Amino acid sequence: MTQLKTTFAGLSLRNPIIISSSSLTNSAEKNKKLELAGAGAIVLKSVFEEQIMMEAHHMATYGSPEGDDYLSTYVRSHALNEYISLIEQTKKLCTIPVIASINCFSNSEWTDFARTVETAGADALEINILSLQTEKEYQCGSFEQRHIDIVSSIKKQISIPVIVKLGSNLTNPIALINQLYANGANAVVLFNRFYQPDINIDTMTYSAGDVFSTPADLSNGLRWTAIASAQVPQTDYAISGGVHDGKAIVKAILAGASAVELCSVIYQRGNQVIADMTNEITQWMNRQGYKNISEFKSSMNALSTGASNPFERTQFMKYFSSKE
Repeated sequence: MTQLKTTFAGLSLRNPIIISSSSLTNSAEKNKKLELAGAGAIVLKSVFEEQIMMEAHHMATYGSPEGDDYLSTYVRSHALNEYISLIEQTKKLCTIPVIASINCFSNSEWTDFARTVETAGADALEINILSLQTEKEYQCGSFEQRHIDIVSSIKKQISIPVIVKLGSNLTNPIALINQLYANGANAVVLFNRFYQPDINIDTMTYSAGDVFSTPADLSNGLRWTAIASAQVPQTDYAISGGVHDGKAIVKAILAGASAVELCSVIYQRGNQVIADMTNEITQWMNRQGYKNISEFKSSMNALSTGASNPFERTQFMKYFSSKE
């Protein structure tokens, strides 16, 4: 009988489908519905360090350091207490793994919170360190070092698995993934999605571009997962972005992923798409004669390509050389 079970970051999943951090996962009731629809795990909606600090700054009107510190502490505590409640309520309703999520940019604020998340019952912690590096005097490598410092600090405080969701704005993801593994990261998700800015030329205002991923976005995750799983096979990988059907999940696993993270396709097609995807994976495995995911995982990563590695190819002119 075909088995879709997989292991990701030390967690046992009934299938490779993880619902990524979003408003889809901001309540225990929604999370239970996702479990009933067939999800293998969920990542709770993130706590945003930057948003908490900004809110605290706007409320700091006492004009004294003591008063401002009090308000900052209150805002932070209120946000984190709400998040702890979300973890506890979700764990009461759900039996699948529940992954907490922090969107952070410093390693000073989150070590205590990581311990609290673990105590509240989260099965793992996903860290998002997503920001653009635009400083003119930027020191090369400092952004990557921030990832390493945050992971190292948090791993000293908790025993649950730590997952790092990376942005795609990295010079060499492989080198960073190797260092994250050396500092205790249990898994990596490739990649986080940036806010998409746009300009309305009629109203001369800034606006948001497309908020949803498209199937075309899968390619970048496939490329780097295939390369990373070959060079740093000790860690687990998940692909996020462009996963819109069961075929995409099969491709992700062939490239070396243990799981995928879904968001856009759930918004667009509803929770029922999860069952459609698992059925599609099962049908493909039956046609190919596979009984479980481990039989084909990583079978088409960079190790299988030989001397001609399509995942490291940057030029595509030969495909268009006949076009005038």
